[in-house]
Amino acid sequence: MKKDYGNNNWSAIDANTVIDILHTNVVNGLSEEEVKNRLDEFGKNDLPEKKQENKFVRFLKQFDSILIYVLFFAAVVTAVLGQYFETIFILLVTLINASIGFIQENKAGKALDKIKKMLSSKAQVIRDRVRKEINATDLTIGDIVLLAPGDKVPADLRLMTADNLKIDESTLTGESVPSEKIISVLDPDTILADKTNMAFSGTAISTGTGIGIVVATGENTEIGMINKLLDEVPAITTPLIKQTAHFGKMVSIVIVVISLFVFLFGYFFRDYQTEVLLLSVIGLAVAAIPEGMPAILSIILAIGVRNMARRKAIIRHLPSVETLGAVSVIFTDKTGTLTKNEMTVKTLQTADDEFKVTGIGYIPEGMILINEEQVDLKQQSVLTRLIYCMEICNDAAISNDADGLWTVQGDPTEGALITLYRKANFEVNQAERIATIPFDSEYKYMAALTHIGGENIIFVKGAPDHLFEMVSKEQSLNGVRNFDFTYWNDKVTHLADRGQRIIGAAYKVVDSGKSDLKHEDIYDDLIFLGVAGIIDSPRREALEAIDECLKARIRVKMITGDLVNTAKAIGLEMGIGDGKRAIQGKDIEKMSDDELVMAVHEYDIFARTTPQQKLRLVNAQQLDGSICAMTGDGVNDAPALKKADVGVAMGIKGTEVAKDAAEMILVDDNFKTIVSAVEEGRRVFSNLTKTILFILPTNGAESFLIIASILFGVMIPITPVQILWINMITSITISLALAFENIEPGTMERPPRLPNTPLLSKYFIWRILFISVLIGGGTLILNMILLSRGYDADIVKTITLQVIVFSQLFHLFNCRSIRGYAFNKNFFNNKAIYVVSTILIVLQLGITYLPFMNRLFATKPLPVYDWLYPILFGLGIFFIIEIEKSIIRRIDKYKGVI
Repeated sequence: MKKDYGNNNWSAIDANTVIDILHTNVVNGLSEEEVKNRLDEFGKNDLPEKKQENKFVRFLKQFDSILIYVLFFAAVVTAVLGQYFETIFILLVTLINASIGFIQENKAGKALDKIKKMLSSKAQVIRDRVRKEINATDLTIGDIVLLAPGDKVPADLRLMTADNLKIDESTLTGESVPSEKIISVLDPDTILADKTNMAFSGTAISTGTGIGIVVATGENTEIGMINKLLDEVPAITTPLIKQTAHFGKMVSIVIVVISLFVFLFGYFFRDYQTEVLLLSVIGLAVAAIPEGMPAILSIILAIGVRNMARRKAIIRHLPSVETLGAVSVIFTDKTGTLTKNEMTVKTLQTADDEFKVTGIGYIPEGMILINEEQVDLKQQSVLTRLIYCMEICNDAAISNDADGLWTVQGDPTEGALITLYRKANFEVNQAERIATIPFDSEYKYMAALTHIGGENIIFVKGAPDHLFEMVSKEQSLNGVRNFDFTYWNDKVTHLADRGQRIIGAAYKVVDSGKSDLKHEDIYDDLIFLGVAGIIDSPRREALEAIDECLKARIRVKMITGDLVNTAKAIGLEMGIGDGKRAIQGKDIEKMSDDELVMAVHEYDIFARTTPQQKLRLVNAQQLDGSICAMTGDGVNDAPALKKADVGVAMGIKGTEVAKDAAEMILVDDNFKTIVSAVEEGRRVFSNLTKTILFILPTNGAESFLIIASILFGVMIPITPVQILWINMITSITISLALAFENIEPGTMERPPRLPNTPLLSKYFIWRILFISVLIGGGTLILNMILLSRGYDADIVKTITLQVIVFSQLFHLFNCRSIRGYAFNKNFFNNKAIYVVSTILIVLQLGITYLPFMNRLFATKPLPVYDWLYPILFGLGIFFIIEIEKSIIRRIDKYKGVI
């Protein structure tokens, strides 16, 4: 046996040949000695674990910002000049910023850990002629594995026996219906979803039993291949990270250029001592850097994370909160996301009428309707017998748990038929099942000999096309008549085009003494009853959510492993696509990258897709700059989840691989939660822009104040450490209140913002410059007036500090609405505004009157009447900005913006 065994196309090789290739034996299995040798050669049956990044390294990454580098340089200069307190304070500010970011990232990770359920996987094998249970990780190539209902397939297997074996492969292929397994050889070109003679690692046995031989383990399984593909997908940088990085570089360049110019001007044209001038320039650099911005951004994002957690969405990485607000396209998996992954009978067809069935999933609540009115089953003898047949030829059961959740035990399709029977509200079935023929993929039907109503009746349930060949008559309300093949073929085709899976039913009355059942008993005198159309029902809340997406100008596209007709029908019902156009995976495979870019913009439905094709679709959509979200729950979705700007995994039914690849986890597996998250993302970005608009004028005013002082050759009215105090105190106290602002009306009716939208629009730049000059220039004039009146220099610096802080306190109320009135009906809604304002006032009183703070920050206690300067100055700033906003609103109205 060669180690390149994984290159074999096992589904195209006869089972006996596979046994020979792998040198094993069905009866004896492998010997323990051979198992040891093969484990040494091929390794354990597990996927390689990703190396966890060291916490210290993650902490150091918080300092990776050009603005922080400028602060570090300022700290070095102040240390050289002997200003050690300034050095310590600058370093303390950078440490606080890094700590906040690090703590918030850890919180997001811990939230994810709470929803992980680690289950040890076992396998039933034959070794040394003995059946035994082992850890799945100890499986090796050639092991003989026994499969039973409820088991998880522990490795990739080539099936050797399959007795009514059905496997739920939705996590791997996206198929909503369990795959019926066979053992015969398949065509070499068979796609993964159609490899019915294989059982794949991680999938679950729905019904039946089987025996398989291990042909791939660990990273060589289909799941392992997807894991490799996942590792090859590069990490996506969010728009916010790109924008803040660009913003940081631009600010740093401006700071360095201006600082150098001011130093040279002061050195050659003003009579400043070199040390004083250096400290002033350091003060300028510190003033211009928004030190608190990284911290406040982290806090605002963290608040968004907390709010989303309350709305059943766990965010793993902070910047993804903001990215959600820019999402313009959502690629969504169908099974388990848009649909419940629970089969439901939607249509019943007899020779006389078509009936509609209401209700979703396995909850036995709903009605059977004809022409939108509830059916009287006493007048529908054919329909009644059809429903009885579906219940009698059935080995499944449904039940609800302590939480009221209804689940199926057995095949999901049969569970849907049991639910139908319950909806019909029949009395307890008194039928006695005498003998059965279990469903077999070779015969494609199940039969049951039943004693009911004094008669022995054989009921048959199975694939319609197969039953059509077995029946000669059909039952109608007017009696038995010849079977109308054309009629029934048209009906089945019509239901299939609506995305429904069709189950047929027939019956035959036999002698009362009959007690056994054989295949040959069925083929004579069988009477056709009708068909049931079954579908994986859409979630009601998903329908509402897609409608909300359309209002928010977000395009929803469906990617699924299901058949194309099913995909189109579900899409039409969900409001995705036109129900006519869709692309299949085999078509995508033939497309060039350029052709796929055109197709992904034209089509909304993509069916029978592989993991590689899902990845290509997301990549093609991103090429035009679209911000994409991708939802999924299966291993097959993981590569695309990682590639998307925001990967969204299901928390309940999602695999651990999907969760690890995603940026967001839906705790309730509800598509509507995504829309709630987008809404929160838009609110977060709005509040981020308000915060930036609030913080930067502080830095601008301080910078203008220092530059103007040096240019005019007057006393520098504020020290670097006082600047740091102002920047941090305004950022981490009053600016934080803006994070709690409610979403503005109409936000979810606007289109997503473009990903290249700058953090600072032209209007923002104007407003920042306007307020910076207003506060900085006004403060300088006030400073000069106070000095001319003989005020002590330290008193003037203390008043200057308070003027800038109180100007920002009043400016906070301007920023609650960028263009709207500060005084409106929501003025008192945000209680955080008043809490942080109180805290700020207490802190400012502390820095003014506490002796130890006077020493640290070079401040002096102010007489009561000197507080009029900062209060009146702040009020003046507030009203001037409100007048400016009023003028801007008039201009907007004139231009037709509002």
